[in-house]
Amino acid sequence: MDKILVVDDEEKIRALIRKYAEFEGYAVEEACDGMEAVLLCRKAPTAYDIIILDIMMPELDGFSAAKEIRKVSDTPILFLSARGEEYDKIHGFENGADDYVVKPFSPKELMMRVGAILKRTRAQSTVQKDVQSFGGLTIDFSARIVMVDGQRVDLSPKEYDLLSYLVENRNIALTREQLITNVWGYDFYGDDRTLDTHIKLLRKSLGPYSKMIVTLRGVGYRFETA
Repeated sequence: MDKILVVDDEEKIRALIRKYAEFEGYAVEEACDGMEAVLLCRKAPTAYDIIILDIMMPELDGFSAAKEIRKVSDTPILFLSARGEEYDKIHGFENGADDYVVKPFSPKELMMRVGAILKRTRAQSTVQKDVQSFGGLTIDFSARIVMVDGQRVDLSPKEYDLLSYLVENRNIALTREQLITNVWGYDFYGDDRTLDTHIKLLRKSLGPYSKMIVTLRGVGYRFETA
């Protein structure tokens, strides 16, 4: 049974998510603020299959909590927030989010997003297990580690998944639909601009090797090694 950690300072929100999650067959644990969530994840880094994390909370906000959680766990994180501006979403993805849902939200849609994330996570666990290098860019698929000129770069789980898919299909033109379908899953419910946001963040992380991700105007992207 998949286990969800629901983190929100509003008891009614936690109760609503618990109700729908348990109806879908998930086990649920709750935390009332970011600090409690961090402590739970430090104690048991692999205890949860997904974390639903509110952003505006006392003690420790969601962004800060996600940064701390990412130090010990790669568990997928879905942010909840009343703030739906593009800047806030980008900031969320920069802090390791796999998805971002704006309040007020539909509990049914939230559960569909949770299901889609878990489905992708399972599919991506079969990724190739080897090391590949392209000049000063090295990717260790078994350890999910990316090195740029000998220095490890911290990619969010979704940035890594996107890079991994691009590299696996290097020198092949990939449409936006192909990338969204294979990296986010067939049940993706997010904004189409999510892909562009992650490409921007990934390029920033790759530094001098960002030029290897080529934009194909009107089509999509290609990881070019030639």
